Amino acid sequence: MILPIGNAISPALLQEITSKSQQELEFADGRKTAGWHARQVKNNRQASNSPALKAVFEQVSKALLAHELVQAAARPRHIVSLILSRYGKGMSYGSHVDDAMMNGARTDLSFTLFLNEPAEYEGGELIIDDAAAERPFKLSAGSMLLYPSNTLHRVKEVSSGERLVIVGWIRSLIRDPGQREVLFDLDRTIAAIRNKPESAELLPLLLKSRSNLMRMWMED
Repeated sequence: MILPIGNAISPALLQEITSKSQQELEFADGRKTAGWHARQVKNNRQASNSPALKAVFEQVSKALLAHELVQAAARPRHIVSLILSRYGKGMSYGSHVDDAMMNGARTDLSFTLFLNEPAEYEGGELIIDDAAAERPFKLSAGSMLLYPSNTLHRVKEVSSGERLVIVGWIRSLIRDPGQREVLFDLDRTIAAIRNKPESAELLPLLLKSRSNLMRMWMED
């Protein structure tokens, strides 16, 4: 399941991140954190570790883990890793798949949190190789795209302006993506009928089914 999520972080946090990116954070060659294959196709800049970057990542993690749609779609155990990336003119990231393990944890879902508006740069689309065709994504500032970590994806070359994003990885409590989608659909159904008196008798059964499926599928 590939899911765009609007307003994933608050405007205040978005402004804080972009301000620090311009004034406080230092950026280095992004290939330093890439695996052997990704290093050959990766051309961007990444924020170097610092107390300011750590504070940004703590706030972003807290906001995303509390987001209702992230909770429903990802069933997150925790966020495994975060990277703040900058793409200037001529930069891109060729086709690759994300590492299965990072920081000793399995990566089940990847996400890209867009930090500036699409009009601020040309190119730079995140392109995901779906079963039917390649799908390009270029979301508004503060929005994120959540997608399975086992997909091939790439970032199209930026031809003008600058692309600023936070990329992250989530370890889910539910390993199987099909099972996560079933639970997500159940959540949407429960939300749709919870305030409808005529459906009141169905709600306990749906809640029971969701709880029992989670009990069967969850890993702690």
